[in-house]
Amino acid sequence: MAIWHRKWMYMTLGACAILACVLAYDLYGDPSPCASAESDASDLPVISLCGVDDVPQSFSPLLHWSKNTQAVVYEMEIFTHKPLCTPAGAPSKEAAYRTRQIYMNYFNPPLRQIAGNDLGRMPLYWRVRALGFDGEPVSAFSELAALYTSSEVPDMDAPFPLAVYNDGPGTTLLYPVYSWAPQQGAASFVVELYTENPEEVASAKPVQELRTESSEVYDPEPRIGTYYWRVHAYNAQQEPIGAWSEVQSFRTEPEDHWQIAVLGDSISHGGGHYSFSPADFEFSWLHYLHFDAVNLSQSGDTSQSTLERFDRDVLPFHPQYLIIFTGTNSLRAGEDPQAVIDDLEEIRRKALANGIKPILMTLPPINPAAIQHVFEEETAPDWLWRFQAVNAYIRRQVHIDAALPFRTRDGSLDSHIALDGLHPDVVGKRIIGETVNSAWPRVRRLADEER
Repeated sequence: MAIWHRKWMYMTLGACAILACVLAYDLYGDPSPCASAESDASDLPVISLCGVDDVPQSFSPLLHWSKNTQAVVYEMEIFTHKPLCTPAGAPSKEAAYRTRQIYMNYFNPPLRQIAGNDLGRMPLYWRVRALGFDGEPVSAFSELAALYTSSEVPDMDAPFPLAVYNDGPGTTLLYPVYSWAPQQGAASFVVELYTENPEEVASAKPVQELRTESSEVYDPEPRIGTYYWRVHAYNAQQEPIGAWSEVQSFRTEPEDHWQIAVLGDSISHGGGHYSFSPADFEFSWLHYLHFDAVNLSQSGDTSQSTLERFDRDVLPFHPQYLIIFTGTNSLRAGEDPQAVIDDLEEIRRKALANGIKPILMTLPPINPAAIQHVFEEETAPDWLWRFQAVNAYIRRQVHIDAALPFRTRDGSLDSHIALDGLHPDVVGKRIIGETVNSAWPRVRRLADEER
């Protein structure tokens, strides 16, 4: 698919997660009167609706609004009549439909269920707001928007692909994440991956099938080359519904002569704030670099698994510089710091032996309380000492000090930097990117001098 066409679709449509609806008003209690609710929401950012006009949409449209990077979920209300009272800071008693189970800023609502035989005869109305991990509002409701529908407009009948790669700094991943907006009624999905475009080559056969019940899937395999992917939805009875999505492509080619590569775990792979994946590039520190780099990172890596991937994932690209950013998962789980140091030293040795210049990055702190709250995972009680020991080793090598900007009085990561206590969110990823940019001229010279 042409790049300009994908961008146009991305701006006008988009993606969402599998949904659940809440039709009862009393789930949220009796909302406050409009006046007090409006004032309560005055300090919250307001979501903007995209493409809102009086042009009819289908009976099964894909709604879209501006992304809120502080959101974990979105709450949407749909009305069968124009309500008298829509407080910006609280749910409305007049809503005919409400859901708090939208995990991206796109949604295919069940309008036939909501409006029945009245659908198409009069406009519906809708609005949306962003919520945090514990259901707290992080935005006010958007302005109420009219939704005109017509049976003459085709329904959404296929998942809509969201992930767009090879489109600026940090958008080339060795381990891609496939994401899409599902149509109503979808309970599971099959992603097919090809080395030929199946829309152009009738004999093309998939090289991989990935199955998931989510609206995204992390590819477990490194994808070196040019690939094509598409996705199909299935209902709860495992019967196919609708059609295959349009085919998308991505390219991760050694022949593009990447000068710089990044090798690491999920902090470099991308994603954050619980609901955002590596396909949301605001959550990738590589996206804020002044230069492009191929991302060879894989979510979930320990320092040992990063080392084990070196020959397979790094050598085919043979970059001039290799930025190494791994060890957090090992240390928070209680690994001996010397074992992590040994892994990092071996990665450095392998790089130098192959004419690649290694650059280590210190490990930012974590927040065990937030990790427990979000992931329900324990952290080694002496994690801070473990991090300090490894960072002391890293600071004796050619390195970039990614940990320095995140120093706090108690040593833990501030919660406003990383909701989950582990993966820096947009502000944190931007800080890491800017730290790399500032250090790069000096560090590059030092790397050039190392033998």
